[in-house]
Amino acid sequence: MMFSTKAEYGVRVMVELARRACESGDCDAVVPLAEIAEHDGMPLAYLEHVVARLRRAGLLDSRRGSRGGYMLARAPEEITMAEVIEALEGSIAPIECISQGPDGTIVCLRESDPLHVCPTKLLWTRVRSSIVGTLMETTLADLITQPLPSPQPLPSTRPLPSTQPLPSTQPLANQPLPTA
Repeated sequence: MMFSTKAEYGVRVMVELARRACESGDCDAVVPLAEIAEHDGMPLAYLEHVVARLRRAGLLDSRRGSRGGYMLARAPEEITMAEVIEALEGSIAPIECISQGPDGTIVCLRESDPLHVCPTKLLWTRVRSSIVGTLMETTLADLITQPLPSPQPLPSTRPLPSTQPLPSTQPLANQPLPTA
């Protein structure tokens, strides 16, 4: 599953607003969107659409005027990445046929017939739960205060390659000739 640039840029804007607010010690710090766009190399026109969605979701506030800009609507500790992503992407679904019903249950669109049970629903439900759980556990404050973790190897079902040294790559011209 890939999130769109809308989600990527939205998270980056939120992180930059939180970072600047924490640096200044004022969670109500107003930052012009043009500054964020220039600092992070993002297109201003596109960011305007992104922040409009974040504002409608109650995650950002704005101030007009010569000293206008955007600020976080709540403290970074109170904003989860699930809120940010859902404001920008809508309901999170790893595959088109899986969605969340009005009552919160996970629904597979291919199960319209009560006699048909989707054989992969369990897999996609678990994938969705893992993604949503991670986003709900991660706050904006986590992204600005935590040091970057060291890269971890991805789990593999194949055996890892041998760690034996490679044979000599010395050119043949530099190797002694065998004597007879």
